[in-house]
Amino acid sequence: MTGLDCLVMPLWNARKGGGAAHPLALSKVELAVLLRLIEALFSPGWTLEDGSVIPAGLLAGRTGKGPATDGLGLLLMVLNTRASGWLLLCGGSVRSKEGRGAATLARLLGCSPSGARKVLARLTEAGVVARGREATETRMRGRGRVMLLPVARAYGRVLAPVEASSGPETIVSQRPDGAVGDHAPDQGAAVLGISGLCGAEAVERAGDGERPDGAELHADHACVATPVVPPQLSCGFSGEVRGGEGRRPERACVREGQSADAAAASSPPVAEVGPLRGERPKESPVDERDGQRAGGAGAGGRQKPVGWDKAQRQRRVGLPADLRVRVALGPVAGLWERLSGWQQDQVEAAAQAELTRLAGMLMRPDLAPQLLADRFTDRLEETGGEALVDRPYPWLTRRGLVQRQACSDRRCDDGIRLDTGGECENCYNVVHIRRARRAKIAAEVDRQLPGLTIGERRQVLEERLREQAAIEAENFVCRREQARAEQARRDAARAAAQERTECERQAAAAADAVHQALPCEDCGQGKTAGLCEACGYRRRTEALIVEAGLVAATWVAALNDPGDVAGLTADVRASLEADIERARRQFLELMEPGEPDTDPALRASAFAFNALQTVEQALPEYRSSALGQLGRTEEAEAEARRA
Repeated sequence: MTGLDCLVMPLWNARKGGGAAHPLALSKVELAVLLRLIEALFSPGWTLEDGSVIPAGLLAGRTGKGPATDGLGLLLMVLNTRASGWLLLCGGSVRSKEGRGAATLARLLGCSPSGARKVLARLTEAGVVARGREATETRMRGRGRVMLLPVARAYGRVLAPVEASSGPETIVSQRPDGAVGDHAPDQGAAVLGISGLCGAEAVERAGDGERPDGAELHADHACVATPVVPPQLSCGFSGEVRGGEGRRPERACVREGQSADAAAASSPPVAEVGPLRGERPKESPVDERDGQRAGGAGAGGRQKPVGWDKAQRQRRVGLPADLRVRVALGPVAGLWERLSGWQQDQVEAAAQAELTRLAGMLMRPDLAPQLLADRFTDRLEETGGEALVDRPYPWLTRRGLVQRQACSDRRCDDGIRLDTGGECENCYNVVHIRRARRAKIAAEVDRQLPGLTIGERRQVLEERLREQAAIEAENFVCRREQARAEQARRDAARAAAQERTECERQAAAAADAVHQALPCEDCGQGKTAGLCEACGYRRRTEALIVEAGLVAATWVAALNDPGDVAGLTADVRASLEADIERARRQFLELMEPGEPDTDPALRASAFAFNALQTVEQALPEYRSSALGQLGRTEEAEAEARRA
């Protein structure tokens, strides 16, 4: 059964226009696995109709303070956990009070380390996270580690005590707790945002992102065996231009105890030729780095998504060629240069759509680019400048390009009218109404509770304001539901009327088709709607001849003698038929010899129409003669005198 049928717009947009490199361009299998993971973590559990039971998730019974934050933190940690169950910890210096596990979770959640430490403590109390330190040979404090117990159980790992040592072979890139390094949330979040679920063999070779207490204070580097960060997502850490295999710079004495063959086998490929070895490079280090990275990725590195290189080549340094978009994006040119090729295409399309929308509501559509540029300028002033924008793409699409309506007027943007550039009157009215409501409630509080202190009065006032806001919100929801119901009723009535009209039209068309197929009643010609053109002219001619005979009989014949009336009518008919015959001969004289015989139906119709015109021209004379004779009778003269 379908419990909910909805369209998730980020997934839809990523699949339709995001390209294969988009993080949300998930296949059906990947999305099913992600939803199954979320179900295993947070689902409340339910029973299907066939009797099968979906068990509740790990945090299904989590209540109290911060269940949503705990769920999000658990999901992010699971996505950044190796198959062995150990969480990939961040590098850099951290506070000893919070620890490296809390610092890693803080980067994932985008919160403070102290807040992440509380979340980690609640997850530990819930039994899904285990924390501890690795034992060292010197019995000093070793590396702090965080294990996700559900992941370890899912992979069938034998859960050893958390304090047990994992062996020196797994230590690849370690760091002391107090080492000096970069703990920037943006870089750490970008690195740790990649899923850490990899194969078991790669996990055994990879280690935590820490260092022993005696290690040098240097920035963190990628693992030698399995790169965690793809080369194309590099954030500019030190040492990244030293080859495509992710090696970090080593000390001069690190290979003194190795044999010559081992040292030659483990030396980086750029150690043979380079400016530091005395030779002049044949090509730029950037080209060498790109080539080595491409080779490393093809050999055993992480596979790149289809179309990623094409998206990277499409990156443009300058603004788009469209003049309107160039003017609009002028204030954020620095952010534009920091976008990838795909992100630039998305921002350009969004800017064009916003310009089209603004042009539709402005009296002068040519002012839309400058209006959007002013909006970008105001948003940058609120942020504090381009230097404080950590993620340009979300800032441009979710803050810079978005119109913020302070009221119900669609032309309002932060209290300013888009069409006039002045203050929004509707916003002023809203503020005035809110102030008046607050003053009215304050007066009621003073009148009903006169003995309150300042703090108590403020508390009571805030409670009543919240109650009033809740009532207004409920009324707004009711009005909106009523409007939706009324709109649905109107749509249903309109659809029913359209359906009824369509049915009537179809019935009339069917009846007309049946009527058009009837033969002529007089001559029997088919498909004439019951009467052909010639027979129709003949019927009208016969009716006019009868009318002309009766008009003539009104002043000539005795109206009480039917025989006299019939004789006069016959005389009028004979006279009109003689006129019709003369008109017919004249018509034949005007036509070419043999032309009437080409189409018999057309000839009969022409003769009938000619007879009709002849009778129509003679009928007014009979009427005028009858009126003249009747006007000279004694009855008419007596009536005129009385009038």
